[in-house]
Amino acid sequence: MKRILIFVTSLLVAVSAMAESHAAKPTLMVVPSDAWCNENGYMQEFDNQGTVELIPDYKKALQSDQNLMLAISKINEMMADRGFPLKDLESNLKSISNRTAEMNMTTSKSGSTIAQSPMDMLKNTAKADIIIQLGWSVTSNGPKQTLTYILRGLDSYTDKQIAGASGSGAPSMSADVPVLLEEAVMDKMDEFAGRLDDYFNDLFSNGREGVFEIRVFDNGSGIDLESEYNGMELSEIIDDWMNQNTVEHRYSQSEASENYMLFEQVRMPLNDVNGKAVTAKSFADQLRKYLKNTFQIESKTANRGLGRAYLIIGEK
Repeated sequence: MKRILIFVTSLLVAVSAMAESHAAKPTLMVVPSDAWCNENGYMQEFDNQGTVELIPDYKKALQSDQNLMLAISKINEMMADRGFPLKDLESNLKSISNRTAEMNMTTSKSGSTIAQSPMDMLKNTAKADIIIQLGWSVTSNGPKQTLTYILRGLDSYTDKQIAGASGSGAPSMSADVPVLLEEAVMDKMDEFAGRLDDYFNDLFSNGREGVFEIRVFDNGSGIDLESEYNGMELSEIIDDWMNQNTVEHRYSQSEASENYMLFEQVRMPLNDVNGKAVTAKSFADQLRKYLKNTFQIESKTANRGLGRAYLIIGEK
């Protein structure tokens, strides 16, 4: 009897662990693709530290093109039917508008700033795991309409494409974009969703990828990455921390000097001990607290999007 109880208990634990690892699906947010926005005149200029870039103007697109709202709603509906949690683009744009002053820049006490693009702010607000870019065009042949589409699933932390689907629907008498879109994508949605699931399950095992920059404030404090603590240079202390806190010790140190370190392909845990999703900034905050509590070193963290964070040594 005792052996049976042990076996049943072990089985329940195994089943529970398996269910936990597969229960969570990635959160998604559907946005119009850059190409679609450009073709339809929905772009805006962004001053990226002196370099002018063209980026999609989602707010203008949503306010101007009713078909876009309907198309996003249709993809949202199809992904929801497959169990994916969704973040709404329009709602998150409104949240950004309500917190513009807070989101526009991060400032240190000495006035140092790190600019964020509107897309960075959107990602930070929505905190969706995957961005689905949607683009389409409709051509007419007499009374019939044909819709050609492209879907791209992008990791919102790295902007790497992890799933894609494209094609054209059969000619239809309908002129309704959502109907044409559903008819065109239906046969590929299960495969598309499966690739998103496979990618997210891989993150559970191998961690989420991020990029981290370590910088030093030029404030006359005398602290740099060659400063020594307990016989180790600060750069060595930070590198050791990365080694201890990344998944399977997976990261690469690409650059290093007395004032700068760059860590790429940093594999962060998907969730923290409380089950909360780990972002690059929350991971950098763990390092900030370690340096403060262990060596009394002041530093400040800031972020660009969800997957890139800065730790700036020398002041809060």
